[in-house]
Amino acid sequence: MEAHPSLKLTLLPFQKESLYWMKKQEEGPWKGGMLADEMGMGKTIQTIALLLSEPRRKPSLVVAPVVALMQWKHEIETHAEGFTVCLWHGQGRMNAAQLKKYDVVLVSYGTLEASFRRQQRGFKRGDKFIKEKSPMHEFEWYRVILDEAHNIKERSTNAAKAAFALHATYKWCLSGTPLQNRVGELYSLVRFLGADPFSHYFCKKCDCKSLHWQFKDKRHCDQCGHKPMDHVCFWNTEILTPIARYGIEEGGPGHTAFKKLKILLDRMMLRRTKLERADDLGLPPRTIVVRRDYFSPQEKELYMSLFTGAKRQFATYVDQGTVLNNYSNIFSLITRMRQMACHPDLVLKSKNSALKQNVTEGTVCRICNDTAEDAIMSACHHVFDRECIRQYLEVKQARGHKPECPVCHIEISIDLEAEAIDLEDGGNKKARQGILSRLDLQNWRSSSKLEALVEELEKLRNKDCTIKSLVFSQFVSFLDLIAFRLQRAGFNICRLEGGMTPQQRDATIQHFMKNTHVTVFLISLKAGGVALNLTEASMVFMMDSWWNPSVEYQAMDRIHRLGQKRPVKVVKLVVEDSIEDQIVQLQHKKLAMTEAALNKDPDAALGKLTVEDLGFLFKL
Repeated sequence: MEAHPSLKLTLLPFQKESLYWMKKQEEGPWKGGMLADEMGMGKTIQTIALLLSEPRRKPSLVVAPVVALMQWKHEIETHAEGFTVCLWHGQGRMNAAQLKKYDVVLVSYGTLEASFRRQQRGFKRGDKFIKEKSPMHEFEWYRVILDEAHNIKERSTNAAKAAFALHATYKWCLSGTPLQNRVGELYSLVRFLGADPFSHYFCKKCDCKSLHWQFKDKRHCDQCGHKPMDHVCFWNTEILTPIARYGIEEGGPGHTAFKKLKILLDRMMLRRTKLERADDLGLPPRTIVVRRDYFSPQEKELYMSLFTGAKRQFATYVDQGTVLNNYSNIFSLITRMRQMACHPDLVLKSKNSALKQNVTEGTVCRICNDTAEDAIMSACHHVFDRECIRQYLEVKQARGHKPECPVCHIEISIDLEAEAIDLEDGGNKKARQGILSRLDLQNWRSSSKLEALVEELEKLRNKDCTIKSLVFSQFVSFLDLIAFRLQRAGFNICRLEGGMTPQQRDATIQHFMKNTHVTVFLISLKAGGVALNLTEASMVFMMDSWWNPSVEYQAMDRIHRLGQKRPVKVVKLVVEDSIEDQIVQLQHKKLAMTEAALNKDPDAALGKLTVEDLGFLFKL
């Protein structure tokens, strides 16, 4: 199916197929569906083509992670002729009547959830408790599109409930990884789309049928008056429970349930992989390399002392039979071992570490990474030494450049004559100082993994100084150490942090994309692992392994996507004889499960997992 002439872009053959499929889905009983193409295959463009198709009505809503909002805005303004866009985020938000005038409204999951919460539970203003209508839930949208729809995978979260409460003629889910850990996560997407009968609760004694669990008095159904025990969730009964209880052995009830799941997904989901559509995409190859390094003797000693303590603690929980009750404690132990494998300081110098010595926090300048003797703070809450920022601004002005913040790259606003700040007073809570303020920077020592990264980047710089790299880590403190070490080694870097506004994120991304001398982009896995398009880079370094391989693949595909011209290389840095070894094995198991559920052949990939493994993976 050809796109509407107002789309200033030619669709690839597989994108025309999906446009035809999406239109057919809207005509059918589903009134929408799930587009689950692999990351980097142009789901945004395919959705814009759908929004532009006839018949066209206002308004449509796109719900996306904060980091993706500006990208959606750019894509629509660039490729959709005569389309009006409203970004419903931050201060001065519009009311429902004003929103109806726009073709597309963009909102983040957090803002949607907050708006819904104010409507349902209310909020305090002075002495009064007020409930405020949510403009997002006041009227019926033409289309509602959830980008990175796995954000609502937990059905009990407020974000999922806020999404379920949206009214629309057509509903769509976009996600390259609709299934991340277990089959139960698909229920939220099925429930959002209102798939009948899978998303409904049924009564065993009468014809009562409901999308919601409606028991206000906890004893009787609001509709039919029967007890909770008489009501069942179709999804749980037919799909989830049989798989969790029996696995998917041939001939068993779990196998039948799995086949039902396959049929359901065939009806509501379209998924193509880069491998299947390689001819259409013309993407360069992607190689994934695992680089294995060893601890230094000092690091090994520290790691083993931490590991022995953690093992003893875990054995105690097992003996007492309280493993599940202490889940958060066990998670904390594992996290500390992962941090120790990255750099000992992440454990020894963390704010809440029991191992830390008397650490005094200083104030660190974000330009020179040294103690700021005379610290002042910009309007965007970044701390600089007065002399450093003055020299930086003078150089910028002398070259005729617009003065921008060296950290978040939006236009800087700072009073050079302001009184020096003292963070120890607690007056400036918003300025994040991080781990560098707790270190003795003169005598600081690097770690094996950090030096391995520097070595890889040095090789790249000597080979071709124009190659840009992304460095992902889950730990913000580790990114602080990486930034400090790379700046010492003479690399120009920029970084994406979780607390940035959409404008700051966008300015930082543009700074990285447009400046050839900025070769390394440090990104927090949770803040920038999804919905970014960074095709200027062709190298990815994964600094710490995450149990969920889907999260890592999402991060890798920030660069392996339409628009990439260079071969892509991904380097995963793993320390031998550490917990990272086990995590890599766990990732393989999870990947096999995901492939099994999303593959076109009903029995494909099931042989990769034992019944015990599946029982473990499919449990809620």
